[in-house]
Amino acid sequence: MEMYIGEGFAGDGVNASHINIMIGPRDGVVGQAFSTSLATPSQGHCPFMVVIKPNVPAKPMTLYVNKAAIDGELHGNATWGASQAAIAKAVTEALLKGTLPAEAEDEWCIVTANWVNPGCTDVDEVFANNYRACTVAIEAAMEKLPGRQQLQQALSQLGNPFYTPK
Repeated sequence: MEMYIGEGFAGDGVNASHINIMIGPRDGVVGQAFSTSLATPSQGHCPFMVVIKPNVPAKPMTLYVNKAAIDGELHGNATWGASQAAIAKAVTEALLKGTLPAEAEDEWCIVTANWVNPGCTDVDEVFANNYRACTVAIEAAMEKLPGRQQLQQALSQLGNPFYTPK
């Protein structure tokens, strides 16, 4: 069973991005998660295919799952527009530059879970942060990061943007 899992965070404040990603063959668990997520939307969360532009989906086929329910026009534009475009760019570049293997193009799929803050204020900053976070998440997934040494070092700096232990 082949499944790659990654995480990426970029930016500060209300325009920051946090992305969780699953990458793997369509005929495996990632493909199952892809089809299940696409077929079972819930209130405020409607997974959708990531496109480079209308009628040109990113490859490998990528499903966008929003972590925050859409709250207003700006948040919708930031999610469906800026964040989606950033994911499309990061995924497509990863395929074209070889971060993803050649067989990923037509035999794999990707599921991304993306945080776009309902209080976001700048769609260009949302785009930049989502692009960086998705690129980091893809690279981490494919390189199976973090490694034990990185985990050990990070543990002494435990914390996240919402909480740091005293």
